[in-house]
Amino acid sequence: MTEAISGRLVLEDREVRGRLVVGDDGRIAAIEADEAAPTDVLVVPGFIDVHVHGWGGHDAMGGVEALSAMARALAGRGVTSFLPTSVTATFEKLTVFADSVRTWMPDAPADGAEPLGFNMEGPFLAEQKKGAHPAGLLRHPADLDDDRLATFLEGLRIITIAPELRGAPELISRLVQAGVQVSLGHSAANVAEARAGYDAGAVTTTHLFNAMVGLTHRQPGLALAALLDDGVWVELIADTHHVDPGLWPLVWRLKPAERVLLVSDAIALAGSGQTRGMLGELEVRVDGEQVTLVEGGNLAGSITALDLELRNVVRYGTPLVEAVRATATNAAELLELDDRGRLAPGLRADLVELDAVSYAVRRVMRGGEWIVRR
Repeated sequence: MTEAISGRLVLEDREVRGRLVVGDDGRIAAIEADEAAPTDVLVVPGFIDVHVHGWGGHDAMGGVEALSAMARALAGRGVTSFLPTSVTATFEKLTVFADSVRTWMPDAPADGAEPLGFNMEGPFLAEQKKGAHPAGLLRHPADLDDDRLATFLEGLRIITIAPELRGAPELISRLVQAGVQVSLGHSAANVAEARAGYDAGAVTTTHLFNAMVGLTHRQPGLALAALLDDGVWVELIADTHHVDPGLWPLVWRLKPAERVLLVSDAIALAGSGQTRGMLGELEVRVDGEQVTLVEGGNLAGSITALDLELRNVVRYGTPLVEAVRATATNAAELLELDDRGRLAPGLRADLVELDAVSYAVRRVMRGGEWIVRR
């Protein structure tokens, strides 16, 4: 049975007042202009969050049941596809995480966000820029032998590596050959070291400006290298705490619009109503609208979501079409997915209806089926 959805449709290159027709196969059958379509509804592609540690009290490293609950909670915020993301842990615990995601994926709930594999943030991070990762569990890329690497490859879509660490260029090259997208981050690299990481095959950057050398005028580092390389993606956490909103226009001015990724970096405390919890081995607490380590006070992930980040960047001047691209289209392109991430005939009907003023999620469709209705 076909269904028509009307409103302000945000397409890849423009906004159209019209209606979108969903076919029996769960794909978009047609997009038609309609000046009678309501103006109080935005229809955008389903969000794709490639960096998220938890949501709604459920941790990505908490096992199969936690993953299912997390997927459903994320769907409520408009996320239709995601990468459960680990934090630094022992190789043994990371193997359990990877096995859990692989075991769970075939039976993941149809009424939740769809898992696309998994993301590993750590343990190949620089101690000077560890952020909310335990220093004692950090490792050099050279510590990863071929047998251990093989246990992670199936389902691994993105991994963060600090490019200046011993063995980093070699591991980056091996991962790229295996089809993994490497992200540079948690790094004290200078510009030359960062560029060497990209030259080795890294293509994206973990939470730009955070846990890296910033735009200092004498000794710039990874942030500058990422901003000046047009082929490299950059993650941006647009919660107003991780990066000052005054810098957001700079990101879009320096980067092609196709290379900015909005990510939540959310942890289990997000959307849970709880104020204290654990992020891996470390205790964290909610402090206003941000989350910090109990010991030391560093930012420790976020309690934001992509619907809020979309609203934020638009309110601070990013054109709506470019902002929407950063919530879905660019992530799909990074992960080489050609069936989602845009509103276009023939693609999966993964979409979100938002209130055009508040950006609150009204309904969420995944593969032609409504999975969230409000």
